Amino acid sequence: MKLPCKRPAPDEADESSESMAPELKRRATLKDAVRSIMGFGRLSFNRIVLNLEPMLRSAVREEVERAILSSFHPSSRSLLNQIEASRGRSLQLRFVNKLPSTVFTGRKVEAEDGVTIRLIIVDATTGTIITSGSLSSIKVEIVVLNGEFGTDEREDWTESEFNASVLREREGRRPLVTGDLIITLVDGVGIVDNVIFTDNSSWIRSRKFRLGARIMQRISGESTIREARSEAFVVKDHRGELYKKHYPPFPHDEVWRLERIAKDGAFHKRLTSHNIFTVKDFLRLHVTDPSALHDILGGGISNRVWDTIIDHALSSVLDDEWYSYYGTVQSVGLLLDSIYRVVAATLDGENYHPVEKFTFSQKLLVEDAKRQAYKNVRYLVLVDRRATTGPSIPLTDLLPEPLNNPNLLLQQPDLSVETRGTTIF
Repeated sequence: MKLPCKRPAPDEADESSESMAPELKRRATLKDAVRSIMGFGRLSFNRIVLNLEPMLRSAVREEVERAILSSFHPSSRSLLNQIEASRGRSLQLRFVNKLPSTVFTGRKVEAEDGVTIRLIIVDATTGTIITSGSLSSIKVEIVVLNGEFGTDEREDWTESEFNASVLREREGRRPLVTGDLIITLVDGVGIVDNVIFTDNSSWIRSRKFRLGARIMQRISGESTIREARSEAFVVKDHRGELYKKHYPPFPHDEVWRLERIAKDGAFHKRLTSHNIFTVKDFLRLHVTDPSALHDILGGGISNRVWDTIIDHALSSVLDDEWYSYYGTVQSVGLLLDSIYRVVAATLDGENYHPVEKFTFSQKLLVEDAKRQAYKNVRYLVLVDRRATTGPSIPLTDLLPEPLNNPNLLLQQPDLSVETRGTTIF
């Protein structure tokens, strides 16, 4: 007698919906079952009923369950996985910190803000850290996951799904990660401070890895602890770190740290040939003579490339250097920041004021002094800005206007404040 196929267990529910048609073909139909029973010869009606009853019960139960699953979710496989994943997963491991988008081989993996990665065990319902009991000091294994794991935005998964996404090293290579891969939680908190990748992530389809964490031993009872997964990140060869761009760039970074300027590339060589070695050098020329900077990079540079370089440079966090300049224009003095933007001016040689507080005619005097200063930057004097401004002006009032539109300055560097409607100082 041909019996109906056994229902797949939840762990076996990973097959795609496309495989359901062959499964239906394999399942014994009622007609097949009757033929099989009748093939045994002459049986009494009661005997036939007794043989058919288990199969009928099984068939009805399966069809009812399938109908219920279909009515609640378009994919019975997905719902079965959710049911299995939620069964007894009231405790969870979690990474506290966010990992950076790029990690380099040969370097310890750190959190996005450069601090040590922390791992916790929590009650999934309340989010409370488990600080006491045997689970608060459980051993945890750190593993590498395929970056595709979790891209379906599911916040839960089965143990088998997690384990299926754990990656091993490429054939003939060193272990994918080295360091302290087994950690012991202390009061529900674990420190992940010595995990080092030995290989990049370019060899898998997603080109990204994730860190994962799972418990090392089974716990008593039916409940289990859900594993942890980090954000996906790219792992690059450590040699790429030598050419990494900085976000934001530092004033004393070499100029090739800016976007679109390759180390030893054409832009880099042109800039260094004009004594522009750092981001600060670059910004100073951009402030004092943007047309000259544009010409150095090449007259054929596209607006898109120019904007990308300038925007990245302007995101730099400037240092506290301030300079003063006294020209020949009716005792006008200027106070400039570290990239030579005017932040304040004096008309009497003593009291500095923000430029926007001057009258239009006074602003014209300041503009003339600024043009002189930009032609004679060697005469700028490094000053103590607090001693120069005195207590009468809050330093927060002496912030220069940001150069939000460098292309406009490039086309019309001497456009007056009256014409533009805003100050360019």
